[in-house]
Amino acid sequence: MHDMLTLEAVVEVQWAGMRLDQIAALAFPDYSRSRLKNWILDGDLTVDQQTLRPRDKLYGGELLQVNTKIERQERWQPQAIDLDIVFEDEHILVLNKPTGLVVHPAAGHHDGTLLNALLHHAPQLNSVPRAGIVHRLDKETTGLMVVAKTIPAQTELVAQLQERTMGREYEAVAQGVLTGGGVVDEPMARHSRNRQKMAVAPLGKPATTHYRVLKRYRAHTHLRLKLETGRTHQIRVH
Repeated sequence: MHDMLTLEAVVEVQWAGMRLDQIAALAFPDYSRSRLKNWILDGDLTVDQQTLRPRDKLYGGELLQVNTKIERQERWQPQAIDLDIVFEDEHILVLNKPTGLVVHPAAGHHDGTLLNALLHHAPQLNSVPRAGIVHRLDKETTGLMVVAKTIPAQTELVAQLQERTMGREYEAVAQGVLTGGGVVDEPMARHSRNRQKMAVAPLGKPATTHYRVLKRYRAHTHLRLKLETGRTHQIRVH
């Protein structure tokens, strides 16, 4: 059994002149280069609804669309993992993710994740893509996460995140003593050599982090952070 995966991204102007396969890796960093290339070759990843070759160059402004079949998430097993739920109704739930808990199954973490716990807590989430997860926190990050319990709720939450009408704030401790708040506006992409890491990259996707000082220590600074974008590992990279 399969589900349909649908993704969209607009080619950034700064990517003009790059190959389609290179741009796809920047536009969809959660997926490996080999998988993206296969989607291009199979016609599952199109440009302005046209099938191109991986080496074809783009010029900015094109619409990338992915429509492909993926294995149904029944392969993800429900697991009885305690959840700290702070709010729940028939549409959404809000939970406090603890440190050490991986959000979604991936290489090296095939089970024991938040997704497995959600499927145990609310079995109906098996019919919602990614068990209703609409955003992520890193394994070692703790904080509130909102989960959609229905497809309409998921559609609305994703739209709010894309339109930035839903805000996300964090606290962090940074090395060094900062004199005041500011903004980090540095594009990000997968690391050129280690695909499991993210890095600042001139041709990456835009990433903006606002920060202000809460407290200064002798060698560290306690910060409040607000993200305009939600790139993987954005806070740590910035």
